[in-house]
Amino acid sequence: MINKLKELPKIELHCHLDGSVRPETMFELLSEKEKLSYKDFKEFEALVKVKDECNSLVEYLKKFKYPLKIMQSQKNIKRITYELLEDLNMQNVKYVEIRFAPFLHTREGLTFDEVVKSVLKGMEKANKDFGIMSNAILICMRDESVEESIKVVEYGAKYIGKGVVAVDLAGNEQDFPPELHEEAFKLAFQKGYNITIHAGETGIEENIPKSIELLHAQRIGHGIAAAKDPKIMELLKEKNIFLEICPISNLQTKAVESIEDYPIRNFMEKGLKITVNTDNTTVSNTSLEKEYNFLIKKFNFNIEDILKLIDNSIEAAFLQESERIYLRKTIEDELITMELI
Repeated sequence: MINKLKELPKIELHCHLDGSVRPETMFELLSEKEKLSYKDFKEFEALVKVKDECNSLVEYLKKFKYPLKIMQSQKNIKRITYELLEDLNMQNVKYVEIRFAPFLHTREGLTFDEVVKSVLKGMEKANKDFGIMSNAILICMRDESVEESIKVVEYGAKYIGKGVVAVDLAGNEQDFPPELHEEAFKLAFQKGYNITIHAGETGIEENIPKSIELLHAQRIGHGIAAAKDPKIMELLKEKNIFLEICPISNLQTKAVESIEDYPIRNFMEKGLKITVNTDNTTVSNTSLEKEYNFLIKKFNFNIEDILKLIDNSIEAAFLQESERIYLRKTIEDELITMELI
């Protein structure tokens, strides 16, 4: 079965653009921009990927300073988006939702629109060249003001249905609870965005119901802390809220104390809708194949379990119904060819 994981048609719903830049591209573009103090590429690569002894989400987030330095031009952003999709296509990912925080890329003069259009152009070119389907999710940063989040929602609204499908809230969950951005997400809901929220990644379980009730979340990024409270698990099940689980990232950021505490099996047994994703392919040094492999080895998942996760992702994807039907047929056709259904 493990041999088939590479060929398996896959879906990625929780993938951060700035956390998934090819290290070679980062090294090349940083070399053009500044004098590097790293001895060689190998030394640099170790700096942009998390090691197993990462202590927290806050430490994990420090890795993003490197890609953000180079993602300040339209050309670079378009290239990085295209390369990510090229890499995912090689892994047989059929559909991906790429998320990014537009204002993080305006530090050297780009406008919000230039940033978003650069990502959309990269997506469009990859679709033309490889046939890979993709959409974008705009991130509001927790540590910024609610006014900044409102700008993301307002400025991005014209791209709904043109490559942008949702908004998200991400960043330091420990110090910035969901309610700080309630006004922005109420507006997003009114404007017709889909909504996914990072919540319960760092052990704060009450952020999950807050994100659903105050921020209109249809999906929850990570949501690991739901395991602490049966009422929250019941809420997720009752409201059909999908969890975007990222196992390897969750263990790196200490979302759980140990692998024995990781609740994915518990969630599935309780009937919660689980999707499995990478979070950041470069920072976490992972891929969907690696995530599935991890679940097989550590939690005794079988091929039926993996196929169920993929099916959940089809259902959870922020797609028009006609697109969902097309995606499901594409995946089913490949699975039939592989004699897996």
